[in-house]
Amino acid sequence: MGDGKTKPTEHAVAAFLAAVEPPAKRADGEVLEALFRKVTGEAPRMWGPSIVGYGEYNTVYDSGRKVSCARVGFSPRKAKHSLYIECKCGDAASDSEYEALLGKLGKHAQGQGGCLYVNKLADIDLGVLEQMVALGWKTSFVRYPD
Repeated sequence: MGDGKTKPTEHAVAAFLAAVEPPAKRADGEVLEALFRKVTGEAPRMWGPSIVGYGEYNTVYDSGRKVSCARVGFSPRKAKHSLYIECKCGDAASDSEYEALLGKLGKHAQGQGGCLYVNKLADIDLGVLEQMVALGWKTSFVRYPD
C-alpha cells in the first residue's frame, strides 16, 4: 500500500464490493468493510483499483520520495483477502500486544509491512481481528502523527 503506486481514487467502495467474485468473498468483503468502519469511525475510500482504505497519512522516505497511504485497509481477493494492519510502532507494549493477537487470530499468513493474508473470514476470530484493526489504527497515529 505504501509503494507510492497505490493512490486514493474517487471510485465507489460499494460498487467495488458488489462486483467482488466469488459471492463468498463478496460477503466477506462486506463484513470487513463494516468492521473497519466501526473501528475507525471513518468512511472507506478506494486506493487504486482494489484496496479499501481508511484514513490517510503522508510520509517521506529516506530517498526524499513522498507517499500517501491508508492507515488501515483490506482487499477482498479471489485467492486470499489482504488485510493492511501495521501494528508495530517500536513500542514494546504495542508490539507484544500485536504478537499476542496474531497468536489468537486463527489461520493466516504474514506478508511484509503489516500485511496479513486470510483465505476466508470463517478461518479467523473476528473479535481478535477487530482488536488488531483498533491497534493498527492507534499505532498508525504514533508512527505517522500528521
